[in-house]
Amino acid sequence: MNTAQRIVIVLLVVSMLAGMVTESLLYYRLSYLWALLLVGSWLMSRNSLRGVQVYRTARSTRSQVGEIYEERYEVRNLGRLPRLWLEVRDESPLPGSSGSHVVTMIGGRESRTYLARTPLVERGIFPLGPTVLASGDLFGLFPADQSFAPQDKLLVYPMMFDIPNFPNLPGLLPGGEALRRRTTQITSNASGVREYEAGDPLNRIHWLSTARRDRLISKEFELDPLAEVWIIVDADKSVQAAHPWEREEISSRDVYRRRKKFELPPSTIEYSVSIAASLARYYLQRGRAVGIVYENSSLTILPTDRGGRQLNKILEALAVLRADGSMPLQSLMELQAQHMPRGSTVVLITSSASAELYRTADLLLRRGLRPVAALVDAMSFGGTANQDEVALSLEFLGVPVRRIRYADDLSETLSQESESVVLNW
Repeated sequence: MNTAQRIVIVLLVVSMLAGMVTESLLYYRLSYLWALLLVGSWLMSRNSLRGVQVYRTARSTRSQVGEIYEERYEVRNLGRLPRLWLEVRDESPLPGSSGSHVVTMIGGRESRTYLARTPLVERGIFPLGPTVLASGDLFGLFPADQSFAPQDKLLVYPMMFDIPNFPNLPGLLPGGEALRRRTTQITSNASGVREYEAGDPLNRIHWLSTARRDRLISKEFELDPLAEVWIIVDADKSVQAAHPWEREEISSRDVYRRRKKFELPPSTIEYSVSIAASLARYYLQRGRAVGIVYENSSLTILPTDRGGRQLNKILEALAVLRADGSMPLQSLMELQAQHMPRGSTVVLITSSASAELYRTADLLLRRGLRPVAALVDAMSFGGTANQDEVALSLEFLGVPVRRIRYADDLSETLSQESESVVLNW
């Protein structure tokens, strides 16, 4: 029972008692008025949401941090009676969700639509709902609401930056102990021929064999395992750092008109994830086979592959990555390096300043792998670990190093050559 109901009931009781004591007709009429108000409001509330539905539709259920997510809401009144007002409450956990709206004067058999635009500021998977439809009587005595369960989810990819230049180390010459795998993609490594199958494109047909056998013959291809790229994201919670941060409210108008530039949260893991996503796109655009490895609550290994579908898989894996791992980077690489073909490029993305990073790079080099280090400076994020010494030791090994600090332009920083590091002994 809400406050408004209590007030009306008190007035009803007082009017009835006053009428019994004074035997005045006025108090009896007031009692009838309060009783009629309660009954009428209750009936109006019971019918306020009958035959009313709300629908949410979006052009895509996948987007990227820094973009505007647009969603269309439609409120339908399937009944014959008009609805004076309806409130749509968007209770989705999507940060900054702006789908809540009040719709007034919807006639019978009518519908009303509106658009909601939300700037995406956090990666992850967010259910699009629940959506609550609320209404009631004119006096607010009996509020009514109906909840609609989420019908879909929004996958928000990490933010990516354009990288014009980054170490793109070539693989070793093919042959030897190369482990080859069949692929449906067209590569430079033709392994043989087979019978034509329905759906094979014309550029897969081997015309000499076709003419010789008088039937269509298709080429088979293999991925070159010696030119793979493995991106390793260090999600060990013990090496992460972050500045205190409160999410800033960003309006969709500011984003559309470019009045405000979106900035990554001041956290080493957020910078690491964006670096990993940007580098995955960089290598895939150059025809490399890319895989990704990280350990948070469990070990995640995405095998190497090429093409746009592989980028989507990598972004999906990175969208849900959280810095709650417990395995140091050295242990992770000791576990995985033995499964990586010789000549593969291994990109280490870490905020660790441990000397073990030098041993990890040395291990990779001794196994014939080609490490590249992207060091996220934890000190610039409020941490205490100094990476100067480990950066210099990696450069002595001949490992390309990129150092990223808080508020750096990732596109520019990752494209620069390795910095020279001065140590204070």
